[in-house]
Parts: sequence; C-alpha cells; structure tokens
Amino acid sequence: MTTAPHARTLDRDTVLCVSLAARPSNIGTRFHNYLYNQLGLNYVYKAFAPADIAAAVAGIRGLPIRGAAVSMPYKEAVIELVDVMEPSAAAIDSVNTIVNKDGVLHAYNTDYQAVADLLAASSFDRQASAVVAGSGGMAKAVVAAMRDSGFTDVTVIARNAATGSALAEKYGFRHATEVGDARPVTLVNATPIGMAGGPDADGLPFPGDVVEAATGCLDVVAMPSQTPLVRALRARDADVISGDAVIAGQAAAQFALYTGVTPTPEQVREASEYSRR
Repeated sequence: MTTAPHARTLDRDTVLCVSLAARPSNIGTRFHNYLYNQLGLNYVYKAFAPADIAAAVAGIRGLPIRGAAVSMPYKEAVIELVDVMEPSAAAIDSVNTIVNKDGVLHAYNTDYQAVADLLAASSFDRQASAVVAGSGGMAKAVVAAMRDSGFTDVTVIARNAATGSALAEKYGFRHATEVGDARPVTLVNATPIGMAGGPDADGLPFPGDVVEAATGCLDVVAMPSQTPLVRALRARDADVISGDAVIAGQAAAQFALYTGVTPTPEQVREASEYSRR
C-alpha cells in the first residue's frame, strides 16, 4: 500500500540523511522517505545542491547528519574530506556514500555492488567487446564491476587521456578518446549524457551507427530511466540495464548503511516505483 512519504511527525530525535549533487533529483528523496515511512523509522531525507562541497561535508560532521549520498561531480572531491575510506570506496577511489559514526565520517561506494548484481543477472556476453563512456567516479565503479564480472574485452572511451588511460590500465583494459571504427557489442554510458535537465538531455553517448550495431547497453543515467540510449536499444529488444535499476540497488544498500535495516526486494521495488511518480 502506498502512503505519503512524510506521514510521520518530525521531532528533535528525527535522524537526518541527505544527498549532495550538482543537479539533485527527487528520486533518492522519495525512495528513502518512502521506506522510512513504511518501516516506521524516525528518519527524514533531504536533497541538496551544495555551493561548497567542503563546507557541506563539514556540516555532516557538525550537525550531526547520519548519512549522505554523494553524486556527480563530488564522488572524488570528498575523498580528502572524510576520515575513513572503507574497502568499497578505497578500491576504486570513488565515494557515493558517507556515514557519520559518532563524528567519524566513513566513506563507501554502493554503486559497485549495484552494477555487479545487475550484470550478474544480465545476459551480456562477457567475452564480447564492450565500451564504457566516461572516466569519473561512476565509471570507476562500473569498470571495476565489469572486470570482476568476467568482462575481458573492454575499452574506456574518455576525452581526458590521463584519467581515461589510468582507469583502463588499472583493470587491464584499453583506453581510447573515441570509438572510431569499432562496433562494440555492449555499450555502457557512465556520463551525464541523456540526463534530464542537462545540456545533452537528448544526446547519445556514442555515434548513431555504433548504437545501431550494439546488442546490449547499461546506462547509469537514472532520470529519465528511458534515456535516448536505452530507448534505442529497447526498440530492438536488446538486453538493457537502465539507470533506475542501478539507482535502486545502490540506494537500498545506502539505506541499510544509514539505518541498520535491510529492506526486502519487494520493499525496494515499491520504493523505486514510488520514487518515479
């Protein structure tokens, strides 16, 4: 049964969790508040677009705020601002979750596990060619998950040769500044291209003929879930992992870190559906 996300009465004991993003959406806010309400937890979640990320992270410690989701472009910038890099974040030098434990800020990355779980459930050919657009924090999580999921023929496509080559070499893959004549089987978008409200909301992260030749894609953009890339592949009944699935998986893991409560798959599904209404 769907109920309002703020049916509870807030009081001085209410625990605050937040998200920090350049262009915050309502997805995380609605997802977490829905589960807080359904599970009777005295928590509330609020999204912010910080003008000063260092001051925002200091506020997590000082208020105190229990936890914070970290989105583009802050996933690497917060590393020097936290106290403890947990293995999930340290392994890929990228943070998407901060948990305040009695004034000590612990950093995690739940993107990695969400992508790994989705890849495990997919029918992508691990031995076929794949390309990943992007070299930022989300790309790090995706490339690491692909390596650990058995993908062997991966090229990181990034205009920034320094970050792109470093990411590719770390996991034994290749780097290129563009796709060129290659026609990869699997396309992965780990950039903001296709994101609603962004400068490339109607764009594709790869040339049209490359998209037409692909048989599967993973797009991390969650808003909208039907990005131009996802629509193009789904129109051909290709194997598609969309950003709404990624964000639901990583948000459920964040929820457990913040509250100590692990929601059921059904509760996650309901919260994800509610977050997009």
